[in-house]
Formats: sequence, C-alpha cells, structure tokens
Amino acid sequence: MPEVTYADVEFYQCNGAVAIRNLLTTDEVDSLRKAIDWNIANPGPLGATASRNTDPGRFFEDFCNWQRIPAYRDIIFESALPEMAARLMGSETVRLYHDHMLVKEPKTKQPTPWHQDQPYYNISGKQNISFWIPVDHVSRDSTLEFVASSNDGTWYMPKTFLSEQAKWFPEGTLAEVPDVNSESDSYEVLGWELAPGDAVAFHMLTLHGSAGSTARRRAFSVRVIGDDIRHEPRKWRTSPEFEGLVDELPAGAEMDHPLFPVIHPR
Repeated sequence: MPEVTYADVEFYQCNGAVAIRNLLTTDEVDSLRKAIDWNIANPGPLGATASRNTDPGRFFEDFCNWQRIPAYRDIIFESALPEMAARLMGSETVRLYHDHMLVKEPKTKQPTPWHQDQPYYNISGKQNISFWIPVDHVSRDSTLEFVASSNDGTWYMPKTFLSEQAKWFPEGTLAEVPDVNSESDSYEVLGWELAPGDAVAFHMLTLHGSAGSTARRRAFSVRVIGDDIRHEPRKWRTSPEFEGLVDELPAGAEMDHPLFPVIHPR
C-alpha cells in the first residue's frame, strides 16, 4: 500500500487534489498499458475523439469499459486504489462511479479547458474522488493542473470542450468558469510531474485542465463515490449517460445498483 500521511489527507481535503506516488505496482502498470492500447484499437460505444480534425495529434477518450476489459476491473477492484479512496474521502464505503480512458497522442494541440467534473454528472454529495493514472511519463508542462481550494462548494457552468456550449444547466444558473490563465496571479495552480503508476487524486468540484501534449500521454481515470453520494437525475444527457438508470434508481437514493459496485470494503 502506498504511504499516505495525515498531511496528505489534509492537503487533499483543503486543496482538492493531491499526488499519490506509486499507486500502482510495475506489473499493474504494464497490464494497464496493454489494456489501454487494446481499448484504443477496440473502442466501446462511448469512445470518441475529443480533438478537432485539424489537430496534428489526437485526443481520444472512452468511458465505462470495466465490465469488458479485465485489466481495468483488476485495477478498480484489486489494487491499492479502493483503500486509498476511503482514506482520502473519509468514507466507510467506496463505490465505483465509472472508468474513463484518455489518450493524447504526440503533437496534440487540443487543451483540456478549465472545468469541474461533478456538474456533468448525475450525482450529488461531497465524498467523491477522481484518480488520474498515467502509464507514460508526464512532464510538468503536459500534466493535469488544478486550482487549489476550488473544491469549496461552488459549481461552475459546464460546457462542451470544443464548441463551449452550455448544454447542461441553463445559462446563468451557475457561475462562469474563471479565466485562470489570464488571471494567474489570483489563483494557486497545482500540478505534478508524474511517473507511470503515479496518480493524482482530485475532488469532482476541483477546477482542472491541461495543455496539449508533445509526447504520448495515456491515462486511466477511476471515479469513485462515498457514503453521502445520492442519485441526482438530470433532464439532459450526462457525461457519461447511464441509460435507463432513472427508471431503476429513484432521485435521492444511494447509488445501490450493479453499475456502481462497492469496491471497499472488499
């Protein structure tokens, strides 16, 4: 189990993100890398290119593949990740919310704009974590960056990454995402160089984004939820969409459903 100190937990709770070194073993990284390459060649129904056709590289992502890719399932259920999530969240239980594979090929110019994750989702509550786990070396220039302490409870307007359309909450109902790049003196931006198997754990309300990538950057994200998370059906298509869930799980219910299995305690 990677060492996580009380200071690490406090840093996460205060800043909304923390780097975890050696979350995965060498064997787990090797297995995950092969699984990501297989996933790229064999996309699921939610796989999509998230960069423009004019981009000299490519940003590809895919969601919700744990049931068909054994190596993803092993990382989610058998690695140090579930116990790590419980410690950081301060939660007795940890459920899988979903998995997300992201690849930026060399020379990808498409940045990931500043955004939060939770407004795109169908959940409410505070006990949640996204783990972003690269299987390639990630330089400081190409890593995910986070606005420190932006997990303070403010919800910002979610928009599509390419067209910047507000397709979720109605315009004006949430705060606009601040222009962090132009107002850099007003924000503390966190980011870490990462080796394969390192991870960043961050809250789903933490503002984050990244630049393009000069080198190949393959990463696997695992989104998990804790004791206080409840189902919050939306009137629009969430990202990802869980087809038919609204008919099986009432609003305000715990996420007690086969799509969201308990991964801690085992």
